[in-house]
Amino acid sequence: MKHTADYLIVGSGAVGMAFADVLLTETDATMIIVDRFAKPGGHWNVAYPFVTLHQPSAYYGVSSRELGTGRLETDGLNKGLSELATGAEISAYFDAVMREQFIPSGRVQYFPMCDYQGDGHFINTVSGQTHHATVTKMVDATHLKTTVPSTHTPNFDVAPDVRFMPLNDLPTIDTPPDGFVVIGTGKTGIDAVLWLLQNDVSPDDIRWIMPRDAWLLDRANTQPDPSFFHQTMEAQAAQMESIAQAESVPDMFDRLEACGYFVRIDTDVRPQMFHGATISQAELAALRRVKHNIIRLGRVSSITERVITLEHGTIATTANTVHVDCSARAISNMEIKPIFDGHVITPQMVRSYQPVFSAAFIAHIEATYDDETEKNRLCGVVPLPNHDTDYLRFTAAFMMNQYNWGQDKALRKWLRGNRLDGFSDMVASIAPEDTDKIAVMTRIKDNSFPAMGKLQAFLAALGG
Repeated sequence: MKHTADYLIVGSGAVGMAFADVLLTETDATMIIVDRFAKPGGHWNVAYPFVTLHQPSAYYGVSSRELGTGRLETDGLNKGLSELATGAEISAYFDAVMREQFIPSGRVQYFPMCDYQGDGHFINTVSGQTHHATVTKMVDATHLKTTVPSTHTPNFDVAPDVRFMPLNDLPTIDTPPDGFVVIGTGKTGIDAVLWLLQNDVSPDDIRWIMPRDAWLLDRANTQPDPSFFHQTMEAQAAQMESIAQAESVPDMFDRLEACGYFVRIDTDVRPQMFHGATISQAELAALRRVKHNIIRLGRVSSITERVITLEHGTIATTANTVHVDCSARAISNMEIKPIFDGHVITPQMVRSYQPVFSAAFIAHIEATYDDETEKNRLCGVVPLPNHDTDYLRFTAAFMMNQYNWGQDKALRKWLRGNRLDGFSDMVASIAPEDTDKIAVMTRIKDNSFPAMGKLQAFLAALGG
């Protein structure tokens, strides 16, 4: 079958949906959306059953439709903070956006269960029907390659009789095992440990293989609710001050931790990793209950019924121990491409921690600007962080974007009106009589240029 449209969007995950939503709202463009899943939402279709966002729901989804109610949690480990949508809520949300907004517009053709072959060709994986799309531009919304435990193949050997599972399968356990070994340091590993603790597993029965400790963000500093203005914006001010006043990279991290911008699970171990994960203070306290059962012997090489072999040693295990695979990295593709490159658009991060906002912003730039050089100037790629020092590149790139956006009056207006932004409206709503809030913003302004200079100097010393 042959189809025509202005845009072919490959991927109906959060990035593809956020991009399409802005085009639908701000242009009269037609779109073809192709995805291999049966429903929109990308990796949320195969996420573990107890997953939630780790950022407030207010920052997630598409620009035109709220996700959640804006409430603050009243119990649990996120008590007092903005709600975190569950995986089921997010899947239902994206399905509703597609069924109730995109398709009824008459400008979106949606092809689920289709494998994109390249050059406008895609095949329905159920029927075998072939399709070809003739379009003006192609949007690769799969570039960031989000991976999840249930579809991840571990890069170590696992003997056939080992009890080994992704954390998706933890709720299927019906008989207590000898214990649990959680493999992985990132947000998935954190979620696995917290789920076990919340289900009354003793900390003594959990061992956590942690190849690298991570710097984490205090979620209380990322809240969009106006009542959190001081905590959120003072955290930004303290970040700028910490960078500007730092005498070295280690000193910078010490200052960032001292001001509360960064936290870590074990204050006796220097983190070597930074992925931008957020955590509440209650979650941090819970994780510290297993502090003395953390295994720091590098990455796993193999698992048998009796022995786990790691890079720097071995530990004993048993045939009745459950080994939980949390070793998949959420976003696995670190390659940076020009976002606008001829007829191809490749959404990537242009704001730290926010791939969905980034996709919406990129779509707005596509809808508003004509010159490709200017588009790429406004959409400088914020590189995904992995190592601790990647925080420097990550932060410097976003600060440059933020500076460029601030010089454009129309962009400032768009940012304030876009619900995925959050902070711009919080700042723009400061009244002249709010002298305490103005003082916070003055701290940010006064330290931004010195902080950028310090970041560039540190990066030069690190070799770029």
